[in-house]
Amino acid sequence: MADQPLPETAASLPGVDRLPDDEVVRRVVGGEHRLYALLLPRYNQRLFRVVRAILRRDDEAEDAVQQAWVAAFENLAQFRGESSFVTWLTRIAVNEALGRLRARKRRGDLALVDMQRDQDMATEHPSPEEDVAAREMGMLLEAKIDALPELYRVVFVMREVEELGTADTASCLGLSEEAVRVRLHRARHMLQESLTETLGTAVGNTFRFGGARCARIASAVLDRLGIAER
Repeated sequence: MADQPLPETAASLPGVDRLPDDEVVRRVVGGEHRLYALLLPRYNQRLFRVVRAILRRDDEAEDAVQQAWVAAFENLAQFRGESSFVTWLTRIAVNEALGRLRARKRRGDLALVDMQRDQDMATEHPSPEEDVAAREMGMLLEAKIDALPELYRVVFVMREVEELGTADTASCLGLSEEAVRVRLHRARHMLQESLTETLGTAVGNTFRFGGARCARIASAVLDRLGIAER
């Protein structure tokens, strides 16, 4: 998957778009805050997909991703490199999403989840160049994945949609690798048998994350952090 376009604040710095994550983190901690903008387009899609798998609401998922980026920036000096930066970041996003889910359950508004999901599916419009049949299959897959119980749904999205490895998924979720394998197997089994043959080609199109959403999240995060975009 190609990276989303870089925010102007990062694109305007010659050659920095090729810096590895650890180097970007080191320099941001050292005071070059605008380099943080390099990381957002690299991992916005992953964070959004994982968070949405937990929350099942696009608007709340965007807010949670923004908060995760802010929290990561504020705690960047605590990143020790014991795992990859994206694993550390994903763990922050997962915790943010789970916290919101617990708060939502306490408020007793679980009935709004399905209503919002139906509204999202009705109002989300795919790009014109996508094949109609692929769009319909993508929407069907999204609905089937959304219907999975949370503990299976999150593992499925991380392993099959985002294509994370078993070890990374286990690390992000605080599970054993065996638990990840069992949940993934169960998630696959729970999906309709009629969809099994299409998952390999259609699953990558689910929960679309266009450049506009990436830019919107990046701009909001940089604004909250007071990092100039120009």
